[in-house]
Amino acid sequence: MAYFLQQLINGVTLGSIYGLIAIGYTMVYGIIGMINFAHGEIYMIGAFLSVITFLVLGTVGIDSVPFALLVMLVVGMVFTAAYGWTVERIAYRPLRGSFRLAPLISAIGMSIALQNYIQITQGARVKPLQPIISGGFTLYTGPDGFTVQLSFLQMFIWVLTIGLMVAFTYVITQTSMGRQQRACEQDRKMAGLIGVNVDRTISLTFVMGAVLAAVAGLMVTLQYGVIDFYIGFLAGMKAFTAAVLGGIGSLPGAMLGGLLIGLIEAFWSAYFTIEYKDVATFGILVLVLIFRPTGLLGKPEIEKV
Repeated sequence: MAYFLQQLINGVTLGSIYGLIAIGYTMVYGIIGMINFAHGEIYMIGAFLSVITFLVLGTVGIDSVPFALLVMLVVGMVFTAAYGWTVERIAYRPLRGSFRLAPLISAIGMSIALQNYIQITQGARVKPLQPIISGGFTLYTGPDGFTVQLSFLQMFIWVLTIGLMVAFTYVITQTSMGRQQRACEQDRKMAGLIGVNVDRTISLTFVMGAVLAAVAGLMVTLQYGVIDFYIGFLAGMKAFTAAVLGGIGSLPGAMLGGLLIGLIEAFWSAYFTIEYKDVATFGILVLVLIFRPTGLLGKPEIEKV
């Protein structure tokens, strides 16, 4: 039981990271009907920005952990927002009226370009980061002496994820920006005719997704302490899987899918062969799509004629 509880905590923490990345995928798909395959690289850039910011703060003598975390978060959000806007402006907007495969190919090219850009500027070696948040609670001790630990870092990740989910849900459902996004999702041409600035709305959607990816990049850096230029590809694929699993186009579905992917990985690694955890993840996705093609919380599209 103690081992099970520990893997549950680990799975929820990992799933929170996947869920934040998946929201970026599902927001972009919801508004333009296309997948931003460069989104994983935005997450990777957010992780690198976190490490660089922390090293710069250490160089100038700032050692306050709360202040350092705040600065890392703000810097990551600002710069990744700029990258997200640039991806939309270069890889998507010029091809928006073209055939559907053109933006997809362009996004894959942008993904490769960003990978190589980081490899050239930061090097191919892994970048370590010393633990910033340490300590935690012992929740339970099993009969065999195994202890269930809940670290302060995991609590920080949970609180930050819940806060962002509440904030983004409010923006989408209660603000003018959210109404414009939902209007563009239903019919971009009609939204433009009633006064919605479609280009600006789509760009802001990319920016919002990039901000969440930056937060996920900070979380994974704090949690695992090592990053490289290739982490965006696999994490991006798993986050895309989470978005499809939960029902692409649904924000709660993206977070639910992320949590499920994190739990599957944690429990499979704990009780079975760790080398096959990715096979288990994608295998369960296949089963879900066979029996429920729209995902767990997705709704079938009704086309009116």
